[in-house]
This record gives sequence, structure tokens and C-alpha cells, in this order.
Amino acid sequence: MARRTAWIGAAAIALLIALAPAVPAGQAGEGRESSITAPLAPSSLLVDVAVCDGVIVAVGERGHVLVSRDSGQSWQQAAVATRALLTGVFMFDARRGWAVGHDEVIVRTRDGARTWERVHDAPEREKPLLDVWFADARTGLAVGAYGGLLATTDGGDTWTPRRVHGEDDFHVNQIAAAADGTLFLAAEAGHLYRSDDRGVTWQPLPSPYEGSFFGLLPRPDGSLLAFGLRGHLYRSPDGGRSWTPIETGTDVTLNAALDLGSGRFVVGGMGGTLLWSDAAGTAVRKQELPDRKAIVALAPGAPGTLLLVGEGGVRHVEIPR
Repeated sequence: MARRTAWIGAAAIALLIALAPAVPAGQAGEGRESSITAPLAPSSLLVDVAVCDGVIVAVGERGHVLVSRDSGQSWQQAAVATRALLTGVFMFDARRGWAVGHDEVIVRTRDGARTWERVHDAPEREKPLLDVWFADARTGLAVGAYGGLLATTDGGDTWTPRRVHGEDDFHVNQIAAAADGTLFLAAEAGHLYRSDDRGVTWQPLPSPYEGSFFGLLPRPDGSLLAFGLRGHLYRSPDGGRSWTPIETGTDVTLNAALDLGSGRFVVGGMGGTLLWSDAAGTAVRKQELPDRKAIVALAPGAPGTLLLVGEGGVRHVEIPR
């Protein structure tokens, strides 16, 4: 089951989302309008993607939700009960999923991503949600600006505020789940958190860097990657208790990471940057795509290909051997 494959980044795209949560004048309440079907939606700004049971769901500006059932070769726009910028999506199975965004909006699908109903919003709070994760069909968490965390135990019908840690009010940019159920949070100002009880309590982790982290990738071998501003990429062999830097050869913001199997991973970032790891997962090779469009999220495509989600919608690249 699951899954959200990556998160958003910074600079021209993600700073709008993660670091400037106030709703611009004249746009408050867009969460309570329905999205408009647009022929160019597949080429609009997309911010996150989730893949589960053959269904790929990408979300982004103006409440756009795009769905593919053919490995990203074609896309259909869903009917969505919001026009707010959507920043995170999670599919629990091929039918049930949730997406979050500005106006503290949460939308839900129960028909395979064809339609999405609004189950929560709070535009007056000016605290966007940035990511969402579910342990099962009823128990889930949404995280966002100023340490925001909402929890549900009824599949998203109701949401209860929680605190991440004490008085911390850092923007929480991503929630990531390891195979053993351990949860991790990536936050601004170098803050990282870990939960061993499905998000009921959180413990701060030692951080290797004072700048913002935009994502984490738990690996099948039990290691953990953390990435963020200025090309910073770190590997932890012990669940975040210690960290080793991985030289990236770039200072662009890194927004997303995806496990490729056989020990390899890929990281995507601003300026069309891709970092392909070696088989040991301890070194990377930089690739800069000619179009220089920001890569905000990653997903597997057809065999041997990768889907790049971000500026200009969805693109395809071959995975190097």
C-alpha cells in the first residue's frame, strides 16, 4: 500500500508553499470553490505525486488532481471540491486517498481518485498543510506550517490538532514512513523528528545541518536519507541518530527522492537537477536536464523510466543503467 513518493522543494516553487503560508489578498476561501476542468491542467505546476496499485495521482495548483492508470502515459483530471493549491497526496489503495494544501484544506477520494470531496478546511488560520500520511484506512496525520499537525481516526471525517514537540512551531515539510512503521518528519531550520508510536509522540533527532530539510527517504536496508537547501544530502545508518554527508556537487535545493531498488536511489531538485546514486547508495552522479525545470516530486513510470513532477506538469526520463 502507500504512497506518497516525495515532497515539495524550495526557491521559486516551494518557498511559496512551505515558507510563505499566508493566503494572498483576494484568494482566501479558494478552498471552498471547486476546481475547474482545464485542458492545460496536465502541464500546470504539480507539487506532489502518489502511486498505489497501478494508480498514479498528481496534485498541484488550483486544486488540480491528475490521474493516470497507464504508468503516466496519459492523464485525466479529477473533479475536486477545492481550488486551493494542493501540496501533498497519499493513496492508501487504488480507491481511497487524501490530499492536503493551502487554506488547511483536506480532500478525500473513495472512488479511485475520480472525485474528491472536501472534508476539512480553515482558511482563516492561514496555515497551509504540506503533507499527509495514513497508517490504515482510518488513522492518518496531516502536517504543515508552524508545527501544525492534525490527526484523524475516522478516515478523515474529523481532524484533531496535535503538537509535534513542545512549543516547536517550525514548518513541518514532510512525513515519511519506514517499512517497520517508524515515522519521520522533515522540518525547517534543520529540525528532524522521529515517532515509534504512529505519530502519537515525537522525539527530536540530532541534525547534521541548520538549514531546512524538505524530505526524508527511509531505505529498504534500514538507512535514512535527508535532503534540503543548498544541495545538502545526508545518510543515516541508524534511524537518524547519526549522519554522514553525501557530496552532491550542487547547491540547488533538493526536493524529492525515490528508491530505485538494487541499492540505488535518485534525488531531484531545482533547475532540472537529478542525483543518481551508485549501487552502494553512498555516492551520487549529477545530471542537469536541458529544460532546467524544477523537479518537485518523483514517481516510477513505465519499466526503465522515471516520472518527474513539477514545473510544466509531468515529464519522463530514462533511468540510467
